[in-house]
Amino acid sequence: MPDDLVFMMGNFEARIPQDRVYSKSHLWFQQTADHWRVGFTAYSVRLLQDVYFLDWFIDPFTNVQEKQKIGEIESSKALSDLYVPAGGRILEFNEELLNDPSAINQADNYDKGWLFEMEADAQWLTPAEYLQVLDDGWEQTQRIIKGQLN
Repeated sequence: MPDDLVFMMGNFEARIPQDRVYSKSHLWFQQTADHWRVGFTAYSVRLLQDVYFLDWFIDPFTNVQEKQKIGEIESSKALSDLYVPAGGRILEFNEELLNDPSAINQADNYDKGWLFEMEADAQWLTPAEYLQVLDDGWEQTQRIIKGQLN
């Protein structure tokens, strides 16, 4: 989209749509009615690479604490735990991703690739603030990536 912010990860453009807010843990949040729809940012998808397995450890309508482990995701890079970004209540999971998580990998990770919906009362980052987080941490991220490749 033309009004998206863009963070350059080498030759790869990580889009940051301005119609939502973000967390330092590289998730996007889009308000829908009285709750948030949550998904991975293009930056996190690029670092994960090809996601091929996703599993949740809790059920919908579960109250959660910030940084509580709620699932795991497996990609071509690693098996990673998924943590809730804020305290609140998980309302729903994107069931389609359990059968086929490829929507996370696609350009529609900001649409069909959403992970879950939750109620939370938290302070999120604006798109510009999230862009600054990426910029501030990019040098360290590159060192980690290079360390994984060697």
